[in-house]
Amino acid sequence: MLIQIMAAAAAAPGENPYGLGPALREGGIISQATFTILVLMSVFSFYILFTKLFEQQKIINQGKRIRSSFWSGTSLRDGAAKLEKNSAYKQLADDAIVAQDQHGRLTDPVEAHDWIHGSLERSQATINSKLGSGLPFLATVGATAPFIGLFGTVVGIYRALIKIGLAGQASIDAVAGPVGEALIMTALGLVVAVPAVLAYNWLQRRNKSIAEELGAFSAHIEGYMSSGGTLKPSAAAPARATATAPAAKPAASAAPKA
Repeated sequence: MLIQIMAAAAAAPGENPYGLGPALREGGIISQATFTILVLMSVFSFYILFTKLFEQQKIINQGKRIRSSFWSGTSLRDGAAKLEKNSAYKQLADDAIVAQDQHGRLTDPVEAHDWIHGSLERSQATINSKLGSGLPFLATVGATAPFIGLFGTVVGIYRALIKIGLAGQASIDAVAGPVGEALIMTALGLVVAVPAVLAYNWLQRRNKSIAEELGAFSAHIEGYMSSGGTLKPSAAAPARATATAPAAKPAASAAPKA
């Protein structure tokens, strides 16, 4: 369907005879297949980019609400009930609760801290693996798209050489079409590869930041469970504590008068 559209566009009156449409029509099945593969790779790359950005932003927004919602609860179960369903942080909290319940049924002596720590690590690894899904495709596109475009370039140059041999001379009219096709394929390969590489590196960096936040949350859960609920991050905003600091100075200056 895509090739038919391009061919119809090439037949439009007054169109540049050395444009993309004529190059695909004259290039035959090889050039058309190469162009179609590059277009599909580009479409899937942008699809993965936008879907991963949506998933990452969802987890980042959940992390911003953790301090005011989760840690304000009276227990882990109470805090987990306040989290969004199917969220990454709720999965960690639920797995920690399940691990704590399972530890009491173990027959071999295993430290509760080690058992919970292992459960949280497995849960965090599952979340990171889900976030990383699709990124190998971006890396593959970034690595192979230039070579696919180069394949189209080689075919175009080969066709140009054939035309030169048949014509007996290297006239511009004989080689302009195939050479233009070769250059177009090279450019398409780069156009597909560069955004894929940039998207891969950007998403990887965001995944690393999310993994650090999840690791910190897991450490807070371990500390909370190991201390019987006495150790947990404050649910109050840090700015609230600094606002009361100036109030202590008048009391200190009034002491000598007493």
